[in-house]
Amino acid sequence: MNQSRAQRVSQLMQRELGQMLLAEVKDPRIGFVSITRVEVTRDLSQARVFVSVLGNAGEQSTSLEGLKKAATFLRGEIGRRLGLRRAPEILFRLDQGIEESVHIQHLIRSLDPDGRDE
Repeated sequence: MNQSRAQRVSQLMQRELGQMLLAEVKDPRIGFVSITRVEVTRDLSQARVFVSVLGNAGEQSTSLEGLKKAATFLRGEIGRRLGLRRAPEILFRLDQGIEESVHIQHLIRSLDPDGRDE
């Protein structure tokens, strides 16, 4: 499979999933969720969808449960909207990148030799 096709599919999936979560998925467990990136395997069999969830750890896990329950519906819609013969299996993962960058910034600020907190 062409890798550029997998990249195009991942970009389209990110856009479509974002729209569907905003307008069509009505699960009350899903809080404020944003899709940070989608990684599709070269054979288009799986898509790892990285999400950022606003809230504490409990709210994040609850939102992930809701997303996992909605995965079958989302997979069918993705296949239909993107015209894929076989839509990839959707696996939701919590994106820790934002939290890690905030932690690193905090560590860097704590190393400030002047002791200033900007």
